[in-house]
Amino acid sequence: MDPREDEKRAAAQAAAMLVPQGATVGLGSGTTVAHFLAALARRNLELTCVATSPTTEERARTLGLSVQPFDRLDRLDIAVDGADQVDSDLWLVKGGGAAHTREKVVAASAERFVVIVSSDKVVDRVGPPVPLEVLRFGLAATLRRLGELGEAVVREGVPVTADGNVLVDFLGKVGDPNELASVLAAVPGVVEHGLFPPSLVSEVLVGLADGSVERLLPG
Repeated sequence: MDPREDEKRAAAQAAAMLVPQGATVGLGSGTTVAHFLAALARRNLELTCVATSPTTEERARTLGLSVQPFDRLDRLDIAVDGADQVDSDLWLVKGGGAAHTREKVVAASAERFVVIVSSDKVVDRVGPPVPLEVLRFGLAATLRRLGELGEAVVREGVPVTADGNVLVDFLGKVGDPNELASVLAAVPGVVEHGLFPPSLVSEVLVGLADGSVERLLPG
């Protein structure tokens, strides 16, 4: 068994204990969140959940969690999600699972955004690839503009997102993530990029090999 699964499980279980009775909860996407869903369901709380992907929604419903469309709530008490990279300043790279736009909407709507990762996701500085969700309309033109910033390629095997857009991986240099985030956001046709700023993050729970959890806070 991959030891990282034990680390993911430890972080997920710690996050599940942070969810209070009666909360509105944002459910992220990915393999670490799958552990969180199971741990949360075992607590048998009365919750109202929103899911960031069809896969998460299906898993949550199967486990008995109540999932509502995210057009009926304007805020959430807590959101829990994984990350592909977490750096020392708590910049995140997300989008390996093709759901970073929805994940960012949910994170920004939550009073508390908790990130759960295994120890291999912690890096000194975030780097490529940075996932992008891009409109299908004008895709070639958008890719040309992105190519002026660095290499950008359409992701193979993931034709469209849940909202019908194209997944592109930006492979150019990240450098200052705040600067790159601004530049990518300004490219017409880019719906959202996978750089999440520390200002969104309440805390990061890192599962360790011995089953313990390290808590990282912004600032």
